[in-house]
Amino acid sequence: MAGTVKAKKSGKFATSDWLDIEKQRGISVASSVMQFQYNDCVINLLDTPGHQDFSEDTYRVLTAVDAAVMVVDAAKGVEEQTIKLLEVCRLRNTPIITFITKMDREVRDPIELLDEIESVLKIHCAPVTWPIGMGKRFQGVYHLLDDSVLRFVPGEERADQGFETLRGAAVAALEAQCPMEFEQMRDETELVLGAGAAFSPADFLRGVQTPVFFGSGINNFGVREILKALIDWAPAPQPREAVRADGSATTVAPEDRQFSGFVFKIQANMDPNHRDRIAFFRVCSGQYTPGMKVKHRRTGKEIKIANAVVFMANERTRMEEAYAGDIIGIHNHGQLQIGDALCEGTPVTFKGIPYFAPDLFSRARLRDPLKSKQLQKGLQELGEEGAIQVFTPMVETTLLLGAVGPLQFEVVEHRLKSEYGVDAIFERSDIHTARWVTCEDTAHLAEFTRANALRLGHDVDGNLVFLSPNSVSLGLAMEKWPKIHFHNTREHGQRMAG
Repeated sequence: MAGTVKAKKSGKFATSDWLDIEKQRGISVASSVMQFQYNDCVINLLDTPGHQDFSEDTYRVLTAVDAAVMVVDAAKGVEEQTIKLLEVCRLRNTPIITFITKMDREVRDPIELLDEIESVLKIHCAPVTWPIGMGKRFQGVYHLLDDSVLRFVPGEERADQGFETLRGAAVAALEAQCPMEFEQMRDETELVLGAGAAFSPADFLRGVQTPVFFGSGINNFGVREILKALIDWAPAPQPREAVRADGSATTVAPEDRQFSGFVFKIQANMDPNHRDRIAFFRVCSGQYTPGMKVKHRRTGKEIKIANAVVFMANERTRMEEAYAGDIIGIHNHGQLQIGDALCEGTPVTFKGIPYFAPDLFSRARLRDPLKSKQLQKGLQELGEEGAIQVFTPMVETTLLLGAVGPLQFEVVEHRLKSEYGVDAIFERSDIHTARWVTCEDTAHLAEFTRANALRLGHDVDGNLVFLSPNSVSLGLAMEKWPKIHFHNTREHGQRMAG
């Protein structure tokens, strides 16, 4: 059933927005997972926050998917966050289906939107459906591949998505009622197809072309076509790059018999009554069965997965079996971290779950000094979860918190209070940026560390980080220490050499 995160009065929220703070603010702040069946296929949908302040969570989720649906607001066009996400998709050549929504409102010209997607996101567009009118004159969409019209009737919210499909004489009758809209649609599609924008399944799978659909999400109009496209064109679970214990590269194929996969997200307190922590786990190969034993790659210990769950947002059902491509939830008592791999047989680490250098830094100050232990525990767990980045300065005792956007601090403040009983104020730090530091020459690195102790700290995995008060200071350090490498990204769980 369609919903919106802003429908506060009706109380009908989008299914995937379940945290209290999401309902209060009317925004998505956490990724959620929903598994459902459509036309005899199992689809694992990972819904990501659209707000740029939560882009790190979104980046991590994109490492667990095999295809993406990019939703573009027809009035706003390509937004800043979308640009960043497309870069991550491009790193993995992730196939992308584009859905341009809100066509039942007065929006921008469709050709202008396609031009913007192509020029800003550097991906070729191949329209599959095309709008007939917009706003109050929106009649539906013309399907270019099967020469039919999907009829839109205003005010119809259809959970079954059973919108009328017109062909032949029925299309001619509708065209007689609204000739201007049809004439404009024919002119525009002729122009677009004349420019060579025909859909190519091979180009889509290579991530260089995106099929484009138009519709209205709140009315479920056009959503059925997206689901059909996913089933017809999107790839089955793909092989994953991994690294063996000896450092050699390998590939894990989905049809491999031995079970394997990785944790891409941890969510604390999904059920506040039980103070639980769930690890979101992408299955890469083999089959999950209840009670199975697997090797925890990072610690080398054996773990029993007793009661994995499958999700519908925060509603959970016990999982009896799972295969490559499925997302399962594993009850976690602190032993699992983001990026951890669980495997049967030869242990491997999966590549590509990134940390990005934060843009904003704060320190937490307690209103009640007696709660320092709870604060440390809360920040540690939220840091492991990836809600915020936590750094330990070398010469200070106060933890430094790093975020991509200011809303992250607000969410952490809210969660510290509601989940850990800690009332803290976040005060802006004088740190401007952070860079992970490595060097092949250990003696040189030791000399750098001694000379810059006031500017250094460690992240949650113990990696050395240069904490700079401004870009000039960072530039001078890079100039003065040319043998030192300053990185603005690293992978989760990665111990950076040197």
